[in-house]
Amino acid sequence: MEELSLLWILSAMSLLCCSTNQVHLTMSPSFSQLFEDDSLSLSCEEDDGSSGWTLKRNTTKRQRTQCGFGWGRRAGSSCTISLTVPWDSGVYWCESRDGSTSNSITITVTGGAVILQSPVLPVMEGHDVFLHCQTKTPPSNPSAKFFKDGVFIGTEPTGHMTIHHVTKSDEGLYKCHISSHGESPPSWIYVTEKPTTISPPPLTSAAPLQSTTSLESTLSTTSTTPLHPWFRLILHLVVFCPYFISTVLVVSLYRHRPTVSMASGTQDFDKAVVVSTVHHF
Repeated sequence: MEELSLLWILSAMSLLCCSTNQVHLTMSPSFSQLFEDDSLSLSCEEDDGSSGWTLKRNTTKRQRTQCGFGWGRRAGSSCTISLTVPWDSGVYWCESRDGSTSNSITITVTGGAVILQSPVLPVMEGHDVFLHCQTKTPPSNPSAKFFKDGVFIGTEPTGHMTIHHVTKSDEGLYKCHISSHGESPPSWIYVTEKPTTISPPPLTSAAPLQSTTSLESTLSTTSTTPLHPWFRLILHLVVFCPYFISTVLVVSLYRHRPTVSMASGTQDFDKAVVVSTVHHF
C-alpha cells in the first residue's frame, strides 16, 4: 500500500515537470495496468523529426533511470519490456539532451489476479471511455463491480463499462472488483478540456448592406411599375409649376421697373435747360 502511495506521488511530481510538444510518449498496449509477465512497448513519437530522445522512468526503487540501463531494451527512441514485473510500476517519460520532457505515463504492474484496463493517456471531453475488468485466469469476462474514488458506480455482467461523453467531473481514481478473484489496483483517468473555438465578431456593415439592398430592390420594383396617366400629368404639373410661376414673376418685375420715373426726370431736366436758355438771352 505504501508503494502505491509513493507511486501516485511520483506521478503527481511528473505532471509538475515542464513538458514540450516536440515529442509524445505512446504505449502499446495502451492500458495503465498490466499483469506480471506481460510485455509492453513505449515509443517517443517526434513531431519535427528530431532525434536524441531517451525514455526514462521513476519507480519506487530507483529514480530517473533510462531504458537499457538495468531495465528494458532500447531501439532508437523506443523501449521494450519483454516480461514485466511489479517493480516496473512507475512513471515513464521521454527526455532530450537539453532536458526537455514529453508527456508522462503512469504504469501499474500487478502480481494479482485482477486488473482494470483503462486509458493510459488523457481522454478529451465528449469522448467515450471504455473500462474492462479482467482476470488473469478464466473466466476472462466475469461480472464486475466498478468504483470511482472509492464510491460504487455500477455492476456490469460482462466486466465491461462504458462512460459516455465524459466531462471533467468524470476524472478520478477507478478500480474494479470481481467476486472470488479479488480487486484491481486503482488507476487515475485524466480528462482534458475540449478546446474552445472563438468565433469572429459579426461585421457591423452587414445590416446597412442588407438595408441598402432592400432599398435598391424597392426602388427597382417601383420604377418598373407603370404610372396612371392622370398621376403622370399631376406629377409634371407639380414639377413644372414652380418654374413657370418664378419665370412670370421675374418678367413682371422687369416690366414694372421704375423707367417712368426716369423718363419724368428726363423731361423735367429738359424743361430746366430751356428755361435757363430763355433767361440767358
